[in-house]
Amino acid sequence: MKESIHTYFQIGTIQWMSHPKREVLQSIRDIAADDYFDAIEVRHFEDDRIREEARRILEQSHLKVCYGAQPTLLSRKLNPNDTDEEGRRCAEEALIAAVDEAEYLGAKGIAFLAGKWTEETKEEAFGQLVKTTVNVCKYAARKNMVVNLEVFDYNMDKAALIGPAPYAAKFAAEVRCRCSNFGLLVDLSHFPTTYESSRFVIQTLRPYITHLHIGNAVVKPGCEAYGDKHPRFGFPESANDTEQLTEFFRILREEGFYREENPLVLSFEVSPWGDEEEDLIMANTKRVINRAWAMA
Repeated sequence: MKESIHTYFQIGTIQWMSHPKREVLQSIRDIAADDYFDAIEVRHFEDDRIREEARRILEQSHLKVCYGAQPTLLSRKLNPNDTDEEGRRCAEEALIAAVDEAEYLGAKGIAFLAGKWTEETKEEAFGQLVKTTVNVCKYAARKNMVVNLEVFDYNMDKAALIGPAPYAAKFAAEVRCRCSNFGLLVDLSHFPTTYESSRFVIQTLRPYITHLHIGNAVVKPGCEAYGDKHPRFGFPESANDTEQLTEFFRILREEGFYREENPLVLSFEVSPWGDEEEDLIMANTKRVINRAWAMA
């Protein structure tokens, strides 16, 4: 593409993935000071003082602020599709609190993921997830905020209910019938973990996609960084590199996602592995994005 990628997308990064070793406020400052980024994704702050300072930095940055509730659910082992009603309600309460924190930080919505499931209770879990999502969406709508469900693997690592693209489409249609402020977050790094291609996922979920992530994954059993670990592009035995990202960009263009007037956030979810250096991995990702965009 001749035009800048920033014409059609708001380029962001997931703060806690990009800088897992860095003090959080310094990480936010470093991202905010880098004009490559149009957006930043943050998560829950345990410390009120740090949250307040993060808000102050973000207010000055002119970054679009996004909020990920996935770490809260995962760290607390909360399941929004829990077939036990008390467990489901606990997850819903955590997501309601996430909406409030996101609003305080200047975000216009939250993202979350489905919980684990079993074949025996799959349909019941689906109904429980619809209930949770609709309740959170209705609460968010009162604040003019959106809710995005991120599509994860269903049997490899996170083993989330949502899930392969056709099942995600079924779920999104169910929720959209009741809540217009709901959408799906799709991640290039998850396509190999659901055994699906970029074309299949994007075309299947096209009406519901409201947020994008890109990254890499290792899906060969027994290999280093196997599963949903988001290693750098070019990692040994991994599934995605410049070629796959180029294809991803081309399909997004074909399917009408190059939106100059209302660009989607496109964040990279890439994290250093082992003793790899954060800044080198960040630069690696930018190089791959720049090359793939030039070739798309």
